[in-house]
Amino acid sequence: MNPEEGIHTDFREQMTYGDYLRLHLLLDCQKLLSGHHDEMLFVIIHQTSELWMKLMIHELEAAMESIRTGDLPAAFKMLSRFSKIQSQIIQSWDVLSTLTPSEYMKFRGYLGHASGFQSYQYRMIEFYLGKKSTHILKIYENDPVLLEKLKQAYEARSIYDVSIEALHKAGFSIDEKVLNRDVRKPYQYEESVEQAWLQVYQNVEKYWDLYELAEKLVDLEDWFQQWRFRHMKTVERIIGYKKGTGGSSGVSYLKKGLDQSFFPELWHVRTKLQAR
Repeated sequence: MNPEEGIHTDFREQMTYGDYLRLHLLLDCQKLLSGHHDEMLFVIIHQTSELWMKLMIHELEAAMESIRTGDLPAAFKMLSRFSKIQSQIIQSWDVLSTLTPSEYMKFRGYLGHASGFQSYQYRMIEFYLGKKSTHILKIYENDPVLLEKLKQAYEARSIYDVSIEALHKAGFSIDEKVLNRDVRKPYQYEESVEQAWLQVYQNVEKYWDLYELAEKLVDLEDWFQQWRFRHMKTVERIIGYKKGTGGSSGVSYLKKGLDQSFFPELWHVRTKLQAR
């Protein structure tokens, strides 16, 4: 008897794998503008990155809601997944780096001013992590629905804001100017927040969930910075110091992001910890 005789082959009235994933739509999205072989690589790398970012937003929004409601263990799973997704995007830059400068120049002109700089999902992730900018919003004024979606993320508390609120709810003394700050502005280092995290790190057993939350946030930012770095080096490898198609300074703009920290106190506290 053939052990595979039970495999289902009649799909006249049932859903197939392709139907479930809507592959007929997904695999028809690669509309190339040039006749160059390597444009397919360029398009698929960026499309798959956008799919991963969609999942990142899905996990990040749920993690923030879990932190707000005090369900930290649920947030840990989502934040771990968020970090692992970034490892996949980092590896995608390694694939894109097989594109040589000469090959890219054969179809770069077809992009016009289209650029990854305009990725609205990437901007949403930045907003949720605390990097806020009204200048960025101007890019999306041609699409009112999308602009409104981005404004909601821009005006919302970041994951660090809700994590600091969790510290406050746990009884730590957080300066009122932090708790009531304008969340539309980038977060700035605050001494009372560092002191709270320091107490968490000095009393791990007592504040285990908050300690775990802190480490998940550090892990998230670590991976995010690696993502930024691989992006910057891939761009440098392929186009050098040319301006980006969207008008940014390219590599120089990307390098600036490497100096930015979303959760400054969580990095500072490592220097403050002493052997006990």
